[in-house]
Amino acid sequence: MTTILIVDDDPVQRRLVEGMVRRFGYEPIIVGSGEEALALMAGGQPPVDLVLLDLVMPDLDGMGVLSAMRERNIALPVIVQTAHGSIETVVSAMRAGAVDFVVKPVGAERLQVSIANALRAGALEEEIRRMKRRVEGSLQIRDISTRSEAMRRTLQLAERAARSSIPVLIEGESGVGKEVLARAIQGSGERKGKPFVTVNCGAIPENLVESTLFGHEKGAFTGATEKHAGKFVEANGGTLFLDEIGELPLDAQVKLLRAIQEGEVDPVGGRRPVKVDIRLISATNRSLLELVKQGRFREDLYYRLNVFPMTLPPLRARREDIPDLANSFLARFAAEEGKRVRSITPEAMALLTRYDWPGNVRQLENAIFRAVVLADGTELTVAEFPQIASQVEGYTVDIPPAPAAPAPAPAPAREIVHVEVRDPASLRLLDDVGDVRPLADIEADTIRFALSHYRGHMSEVSRKLGIGRSTLYRKLKELGLAEGTDGEAGATTE
Repeated sequence: MTTILIVDDDPVQRRLVEGMVRRFGYEPIIVGSGEEALALMAGGQPPVDLVLLDLVMPDLDGMGVLSAMRERNIALPVIVQTAHGSIETVVSAMRAGAVDFVVKPVGAERLQVSIANALRAGALEEEIRRMKRRVEGSLQIRDISTRSEAMRRTLQLAERAARSSIPVLIEGESGVGKEVLARAIQGSGERKGKPFVTVNCGAIPENLVESTLFGHEKGAFTGATEKHAGKFVEANGGTLFLDEIGELPLDAQVKLLRAIQEGEVDPVGGRRPVKVDIRLISATNRSLLELVKQGRFREDLYYRLNVFPMTLPPLRARREDIPDLANSFLARFAAEEGKRVRSITPEAMALLTRYDWPGNVRQLENAIFRAVVLADGTELTVAEFPQIASQVEGYTVDIPPAPAAPAPAPAPAREIVHVEVRDPASLRLLDDVGDVRPLADIEADTIRFALSHYRGHMSEVSRKLGIGRSTLYRKLKELGLAEGTDGEAGATTE
């Protein structure tokens, strides 16, 4: 649930704002001084999504809190409250980092809109920062926020792995974010900003695995018109991420093992090995140990890869993270699609939290994308998630039936005439009652057609029909067709 930190030294004002925040569907945390607020935000527990900050307080006032947050690099959206809404005060607060302000006593509708806008802006800024760091290769483990204890333990392991070049094996279901974690491990270590090369082992044709990983020389095989360095060489000095490593063919596993052990690769058609310096991170959504038992994965390679294993929990095992993830995706897609969607209603968020998400974070991302495209208002409701609601007990979505097409007008009565369309070059094999026609009749039709097709040239007709000219003349006479042919008809018989 979204958590809002309320900072105010006035107990009456704190209770009023706390009641409104709860009615809006958020979880309030109450502190009475600036020092307490800074200590809570710096500790990170419980995590805070937004701060409602009173400007006028004894000791450390609101401006002092904003200044300290900037110095300590605490990037949280802040809405300031003041009983004196002078222009100078507001300008100073906004320059110090506040995203909005409200004048005491604030109305419920004004406060709700301000909170929704601030949360949306904060989520969008954080998503932009995260995407920028990912592109730059500087995404760090602390950029992956979580409220789940299981996920927090995994991130603690990742922080330890990032301090060395130990091979890491990330296990987890499809869509949990294994590549994101791999990028964060690199961005938190010494290879930050260096090449990060991803290889999906299940998407490479089997006959191209060796060339893709280790490279090839020009002319090494049919189609090798140019020299190719290979993924190992591309990742030199950085990190090589082998996704779906369990799909790698056995013959390629042998060469991969040697490349890891020796720190060098043999390009296809190359004369000498090439030295490489890489950090290896592998990922799989299957049990490699089970594949080893089935003889589909080399045991020695398994132990080489499984030096520092970690498991990313599925989304259904860390439901506490669903609201933050959903709000981040909402902010990004609303900006990309140009939609004025600010928030997700509490009922819709409860639906998303109860669903099991077999496709994990990737499925949640796509569901939010679809909902943003469908949305007509400023909030995402249960109606924007019909497929999800249909699979969660207690939720129904009324989908209006499509308007029925108007019944076609009855066609006027008319006489039906059957017309048989026949190919002039075809012969009928059945008679009018459906029986096979006599062979003599079919032969007669064949001779008539040949005479017409070859314009009465007897030599051509007899040759094409495969019979002698005397036989042809005899049959013509029997059919009463002897007259009307060309001059050859009167020639002597063979």
